[in-house]
Amino acid sequence: MEPQKTFELGVYTFGNTPRTADGGYGPTAQAIRDALEAVHVAEAVGLDFFGFGEHHTRSMPVSSPTSLVTAAAASTRTIKLGATVSVLSTDEPIRVFQQLATAAAIAPGRIDIVAGRGSSAITFPIFDLNERDYDMLFRSKLELLRELNRHEQVTWNGPHRRRPLNDILIVPRPEQPLRLWLGTGGSPESVLRAVEFGMPMFLGILGGTPEHWAQYGHVYRAAWEQAGHPADAADIAVAVHGFVAEDDHEAKMTYLDHEARMFQTGSAEIGRPMRAPSNRAAELEPGGMVFAGGPDEIADRILHLHKLLGHSRQILQMDVGGMPHATFLKSIELLGTKVLPQIRKELEKR
Repeated sequence: MEPQKTFELGVYTFGNTPRTADGGYGPTAQAIRDALEAVHVAEAVGLDFFGFGEHHTRSMPVSSPTSLVTAAAASTRTIKLGATVSVLSTDEPIRVFQQLATAAAIAPGRIDIVAGRGSSAITFPIFDLNERDYDMLFRSKLELLRELNRHEQVTWNGPHRRRPLNDILIVPRPEQPLRLWLGTGGSPESVLRAVEFGMPMFLGILGGTPEHWAQYGHVYRAAWEQAGHPADAADIAVAVHGFVAEDDHEAKMTYLDHEARMFQTGSAEIGRPMRAPSNRAAELEPGGMVFAGGPDEIADRILHLHKLLGHSRQILQMDVGGMPHATFLKSIELLGTKVLPQIRKELEKR
């Protein structure tokens, strides 16, 4: 029987630009400083992981997650860190690897990367790439990133490059390979791609039910076994929206308000009309996949999902829609001091 992996709980952010009294935006630079402060709070309250996602908008301005991973690596001692996700389709995999290998040199054994395709096409014109090459770019760059992670001297060629790499030295090298996950919003193709490459799968989830997402775990593990990969290398992590306050009602009302603003402003920034999903309030209740509530409810819901999915890590995006930074930090504190101890205590019994 496969030994149970230690469950990790954490937070992730795309940055959350503060709002001014008249509803406008404050400086995006402050959002970067706030994100780094949040890492320090997460470490202080005992959380296991902090991730930095990639967006390129005024409301969510973390456009270089590897930079923040390195900054956090230099200013923390125990918490694991990662890019969640790095939009690999429009980035340069050699630089992504080198930047995170640098962070791993500063914080050995604490650096992860989640490689993803991105949830919008906003980065293609920024980096002068053709959206028609979306699939080719991601697959080719992912193959190269995996090769870089395995070998110091790299000989490789793929369709996204104009010339091959011939016995090229790639440094610095982490003492151990980076933990490399495949990020997916849950498409069947991405699940099977993770199996094809023998990679752990990081699910980015906006809605649905625990039972629905458990099916993705079943498909992933069945395909993994059929492919003949080592059983203990299969792994699943989950990124969700969520928020913790002292009581359920306060948490749900606070988060619902800020998340609705996020959907409205965020979609406008990428030129895609979008409203908050219909009946969104139901997603915040038990049976949904938005983990907003008091500490007891959130602990129970994470444990329920873990029983169904068997994931080893769950991270929450909490700072959305201009949420006040102090409110975000308090939620991190509750996640670490009130939710995580309950989860650990219960899992010790299983």
